Amino acid sequence: VITGEVGSGKTTLAGHVMKSIDPSRLTAARLVSTQVADADLLRLVCDAFGIAVPSPAKSDALAAIETFLHEEARAGRRTLLIVDEAQNLDFSALEELRMLSNFQLGETSLLQIFLLAQPEFRATLASPQLEQLRQRVIATHHLEAMLPEEVEPYLIHRLSLVGWREDPVFAPSVYDELWRASAGIPRRINSIVNRLLLHGAVEERHELDGEDVRSVVDDMGLSREELTEPVS
Repeated sequence: VITGEVGSGKTTLAGHVMKSIDPSRLTAARLVSTQVADADLLRLVCDAFGIAVPSPAKSDALAAIETFLHEEARAGRRTLLIVDEAQNLDFSALEELRMLSNFQLGETSLLQIFLLAQPEFRATLASPQLEQLRQRVIATHHLEAMLPEEVEPYLIHRLSLVGWREDPVFAPSVYDELWRASAGIPRRINSIVNRLLLHGAVEERHELDGEDVRSVVDDMGLSREELTEPVS
């Protein structure tokens, strides 16, 4: 289970996993959940893995999934299901995911599941109805926001990937203001910097400072009262 605020990088992390796997050793599928119940979730799982189901019956979907998992295991491949936006799943759908984890070949589980969710999912997972699911969770992690000192290397890394050659130059105050305005959430940083670079291009500026960030933040309509104070 991986949790994090909106824009903290959960979907980016899932995308990285999907790109980095070796398909000869691991079969992976990813689905973005909506507010679905158990039978609907099973159909989504079948669609994600390309599993043909002979009828709409839940029993047929379960049988087809189990057959698929055994075939993958016999071919020497493990199977991974990534479920994004898991906080939207109701208890019945989460219980169905737990049941899928029951499929085994000997002592080996046939399906591994990553649940990616917003922070409120931690409270859901702690509910008494999901005691059995909690017992199946082998690892949890919460994606924290960036610390102030992490903003500069993050921004420089992203810009370097697209050919930035230190034009424009960023004054140290840029990074302080970026953290204050974004609370360290990567997606917010990206959005503000996009506007900041546009501002620099329009104004033909080759050096940007904290005042430019404040101007962009005000122009974007972000409330100054809600912005986070920087950590000393």
